[in-house]
Amino acid sequence: MSPEDKELTAFCTPKRIYCYKVIPFGLKNAGATYQRAMQKIFGDMLHKNVECYIDDLVIKSKRREDHLKDLRMVFNRLRKYQLKMNPLKCAFGITLGKFLGLIIKHQGIEVDHTKIKAIRDMAEPRNLRRCQPFSRLMKKDVPFVWDEACHNAFKSIKKYLSSSPLLGAPIRGKSLILYIAAQERSIGALLAQKNESHKEQALYYLSRSLTGPELNYIPIEMTCLALVFAIQKLRHYMQAFTVHLIARVDPVSYVMSKPVLTGCLAKWTLLLNQYEIIYTPAKTVKGPAVADFLADHPILID
Repeated sequence: MSPEDKELTAFCTPKRIYCYKVIPFGLKNAGATYQRAMQKIFGDMLHKNVECYIDDLVIKSKRREDHLKDLRMVFNRLRKYQLKMNPLKCAFGITLGKFLGLIIKHQGIEVDHTKIKAIRDMAEPRNLRRCQPFSRLMKKDVPFVWDEACHNAFKSIKKYLSSSPLLGAPIRGKSLILYIAAQERSIGALLAQKNESHKEQALYYLSRSLTGPELNYIPIEMTCLALVFAIQKLRHYMQAFTVHLIARVDPVSYVMSKPVLTGCLAKWTLLLNQYEIIYTPAKTVKGPAVADFLADHPILID
């Protein structure tokens, strides 16, 4: 806390008056204030050899021999701004670790397996009460029986929910590939990039259900909505790379060719003009199948 601001944090007790020496994390904007401070302190290191989110700090090195030099740089910066770290919460010289609920390792980013333990350990229904969620899929006059087919289906669902693709980090200098798809009630997108082996690797995937007036959009407008949805969620990727858009139709040309722009189309035009997007017809690649799958299995939103 700045010395001149300490008295502004004063509070009373029956016997004494106290002031905070450091910012209390109970304040509504404490997290945002701390994050701005960390970004200012490590501004020239972020996304190069340091990743920071609030009080979680990761020092990363591509080569083992560079790690001590990177650690020294970060420690000197911490000492300069009088920041301290808890040694009991630090780990050094590791090849993989947890960050923001994900497992970060050399091969890529994957889901923490402890987060899906409940799914893996889920037991099969053993009585009628636990079978009720499944019984709505059956006809009312047919009794629900947990047979071998149900067992195999349950096992397949658990395997699907507990597995996820290995996500990679974007490589500088290489363009990105964005697959989008729109269904009757949902949209999906997959962001990928060719790695050093010239194979496409997923960087991010997302989907959601359509709501309200969106359900009345014509197919081309749904495709435009899928592109806008991907841009809004992946803005930090889109601003730094050239993006090759893969879809069944070209949403950018549709929006730009309109003689009169009103409502959502006008907003979409202003948004799309900010990025370098190159359209590629979907028939020349197989990747849209993944985006179609994401659209078919959307994440429900309130």
